[in-house]
Amino acid sequence: QVQLVESGGGLVQAGGSLRLSCTASGSIFRLNAMAWYRQAPGKQRELVATITSGGNTNYADSVKGRFTISRDNAKNMVYVQMNSLKPEDTAVYYCNANIRETGSIFSRNYWGQGTQVTVSS
Repeated sequence: QVQLVESGGGLVQAGGSLRLSCTASGSIFRLNAMAWYRQAPGKQRELVATITSGGNTNYADSVKGRFTISRDNAKNMVYVQMNSLKPEDTAVYYCNANIRETGSIFSRNYWGQGTQVTVSS
């Protein structure tokens, strides 16, 4: 069984910073691409940033230059450093990872439970 657990959300003023962390645990054979998504009230879940196992990154236009995604493969963790936060960044942030479990020949996507980020104006 594989689990993703996020941490680091909270309330911050506009212009502030937060760092979210996500730990993957369980019977992991291979941890492939990892990503952060977010979902604001009344809106669809959207991709924020992705990072491959080799460290290549991609960002949504709305967060480029403000957010930085990184990972620690030894710890099975992914992070997102969020700077210059805006009220429109308020959302539940979800960790996503493509994982091949031990004993399986297939990889599939897993989701964390989400962590709330609220940016006040």
